[in-house]
Amino acid sequence: MPSRKELAAALRVLSMDAVEQANSGHPGAPMGMADMAEALWNSHLKHNPGNPGWPNRDRFVLSNGHASMLLYSLLHLSGYALSMDDIRHFRQWGSITPGHPEHGCTPGVDATTGPLGQGLGMACGMAIAERCLAETFNRPGFAIVDHYTYAFAGDGCLMEGVSHEVCSLAGTLGLGRLIVLYDANMISIDGCITPWFNENVAMRFEAYGWQVLRTVDGQDGDAVAAAIAEAKKDQERPSLLICATRIGYGAPHKAGSAETHGAPLGAEEAAATRAALHWNEPPFTVPPAIAAAWDARARGAETETVWRDLFDAYSAQYPNEAAEFKRRMAGGLPPDLAQFSDSMLAQIQTDAKSIASRIASHDTLTAMAPHLPELFGGSADLSESTGTRHANATPVSRSNWNGNYLSYGVREFGMGAIMNGLALHRGFIPYGSTFLVFSDYARNAIRLSGLMKTRLIWLFTHDSIALGEDGPTHQPVEHVSSLRMIPNVDVWRPCDSLETAVAWKAAIEREKGPSCLVLSRQNLPFVERYNVQTSDIARGGYIVRDSPGQPHVLLLATGSEVSLTIAAAEQLTASGIQTRVISMPCCDVFDRQPPAWREHVLPCALRRRVAIEAASSGFWWKYVGLDGMVLGMDQFGVSAPGPILLEQFGFTAANIAAAIKRLL
Repeated sequence: MPSRKELAAALRVLSMDAVEQANSGHPGAPMGMADMAEALWNSHLKHNPGNPGWPNRDRFVLSNGHASMLLYSLLHLSGYALSMDDIRHFRQWGSITPGHPEHGCTPGVDATTGPLGQGLGMACGMAIAERCLAETFNRPGFAIVDHYTYAFAGDGCLMEGVSHEVCSLAGTLGLGRLIVLYDANMISIDGCITPWFNENVAMRFEAYGWQVLRTVDGQDGDAVAAAIAEAKKDQERPSLLICATRIGYGAPHKAGSAETHGAPLGAEEAAATRAALHWNEPPFTVPPAIAAAWDARARGAETETVWRDLFDAYSAQYPNEAAEFKRRMAGGLPPDLAQFSDSMLAQIQTDAKSIASRIASHDTLTAMAPHLPELFGGSADLSESTGTRHANATPVSRSNWNGNYLSYGVREFGMGAIMNGLALHRGFIPYGSTFLVFSDYARNAIRLSGLMKTRLIWLFTHDSIALGEDGPTHQPVEHVSSLRMIPNVDVWRPCDSLETAVAWKAAIEREKGPSCLVLSRQNLPFVERYNVQTSDIARGGYIVRDSPGQPHVLLLATGSEVSLTIAAAEQLTASGIQTRVISMPCCDVFDRQPPAWREHVLPCALRRRVAIEAASSGFWWKYVGLDGMVLGMDQFGVSAPGPILLEQFGFTAANIAAAIKRLL
């Protein structure tokens, strides 16, 4: 049987060879963390390479994602569907071994990582999901949800602010099944980190409420395996294992140096490393004995079979719970949801309430939540202001995991990363809220949501200068357009209670990709529609009011500006100008519609177009063209009551009508 060092050497050499072949990448971290990885994957990690999506597997997150070759080497050697050719094509066009791990691209990758620190947040979300699902579904003698979440993190991860946000919350919640192995090699791109990162990490995490194992030799696999076993004994606190390692371990002349961080070792040093590790094989070759020792397929299949036998017995005794568990983990929606949604939309049209869209969102959420037990909500300390705590919300805490609502505290970025982890784990549709202007704090988590196509929902309220007296620090200007620029993210800005409910329905039904609902603080009139179906609204853009004859001008608006635009259109009609008013609650969805629908709403022949939105104007030129006009907000706001601000900045029906007349 090969020794731990020999098994770890396979990780080191494969990582080194792939980076050499690509002439690009990060060999140092994989080589330094190889013993840590070998100890975890061969002595503790519960997984099945033949079924990467097995629900009760342990989750593994490589937060320092630049060490991707470590993960790819682990997956290949363990028996996942990742071949040696895939390793050879590291970082190449069309390969499934990209420069940083990507969920959905490579079998066995549980999370997309690379932006440092976010992996810790996603691991925290996965651990929360495990605790909540276990509380909901486990029964005496039937622990069908019973797994750990492991994360590797480097010095850079702990420098990033998001690590403070999520690790503080993890300690507060007592996530005892979250175990983080910290690769403390003291090196980053700029060199030895002590001039800029000299804090006492152990004391920091102890202050968070973590169990800290301070002196783990990260180059000793037995020591790491023993430390993980010790960490597992404490089920009331998350654990941090401080693993002292040497970056580039095995490279005789460059180990311990920043030279190994983000560049190939070079042919000469690679050859010297082979000799130092007593590795006599050519590149991309693993000796049969070592390959056999790494192969986890049989062990993984047996582990899953034991669980499936347990689940079959559970299903016999608790058939309803078993069916619900399978539905939620598969991502399917309750069979009665569609019928309920249709009746809800019909009732909203009957009620025709004029309310703020944040309140309309709260009402919709309160109505839908009892039909969607997988909804898991939360807010960055703004639950009441944003309307996210619905009537059936039950708080989650370290003393109560049978809940569906988490107060994240003032941690927008951390909330976004944790929501991504909840969604990746499966079993939940997470949603979270803050003011729109604070979406900046969470932007990179939203971007990763788009990249991973995670199903989650952001509620961004107080969507324009109309929020009023809090002033320009809190009045969003560029934010909604900025969010629309992120690929795979659907951004809804509804104009009334009906569009708000349609947006919620679309966000919940969207299987792959996040949605952002941008909502008003102030009341919005209920919009009267003629010959409009809710299915038309769900297309993202539709004709909300049309002229009897050929329109002279097309008016596009969103959110609170739709009712203003309708009022302006009525003034224009009275003066003989035929108008068409188009509500565009979600440009992303509208852009995905068939050409026939887009031509129906925005005929190419009608070039006189005006877009009206109390936000940055730049986004709208793609719709109005050079012959059109955008009435937007290209400056910061002012502290004053909302109605005065709207008037002073020109967002009145009279001013809109006058501007359109000037265009014509």
